[in-house]
Amino acid sequence: MTVNQVVRPDFARTDVGAVLVAETTDGAAEVLARLEKEPWPAGLISFNALASTDASLVYTQWAEGAADPELVRRVSGGEPVEYRLYRSGMRENSAIPGCVVVVSVEFDGADAQRQRRWVDTVFGALASEDKPVPGGISGHFHVSTDGTRVLNYAEWVDEQSHRDALARSGQGTVGVSAEWRKVQEFPGVRGSGFRRYRMVRSLSPEPA
Repeated sequence: MTVNQVVRPDFARTDVGAVLVAETTDGAAEVLARLEKEPWPAGLISFNALASTDASLVYTQWAEGAADPELVRRVSGGEPVEYRLYRSGMRENSAIPGCVVVVSVEFDGADAQRQRRWVDTVFGALASEDKPVPGGISGHFHVSTDGTRVLNYAEWVDEQSHRDALARSGQGTVGVSAEWRKVQEFPGVRGSGFRRYRMVRSLSPEPA
């Protein structure tokens, strides 16, 4: 099988049944070297290695029923969490991202409806902005299958654009609308945070 290097994951694919994400302190180059020693797994749609200043992230897309957490664990050196993509927002004619901001939210218990309500609240806040946030490209919101987490894979033009958005709002959000207060005060959130990454390599098998 031929494996191609692509620019980013294809979030519009309808054949993705599961997403496995693992954080690790191992370097992205080390993770990719381990992957090269493995045969390309059946059902693996894309493998994406991202790096920050002090950590790496592995984002993998799988066909329905094919997700292999042991493979991700062995290759990444981290513990994978299984997600499903719930909702995406993307600008037309968007630029190639120079920065990926991964936002993680953890709740105080399992509740699939609450996960989705939180995401919908973020989209409501985004819709309340007078104009799009400068530098923002897309947001791809995932809900964990255990009902306890949300992960937003957000693409930005560059790291500085994200820094500027947070500074502009003065409230720790990417937008300035008062609607973001509903996100910040959403009940049941145990913790949240983000980390900025750059894409090191995005791999996908060549179509048959």
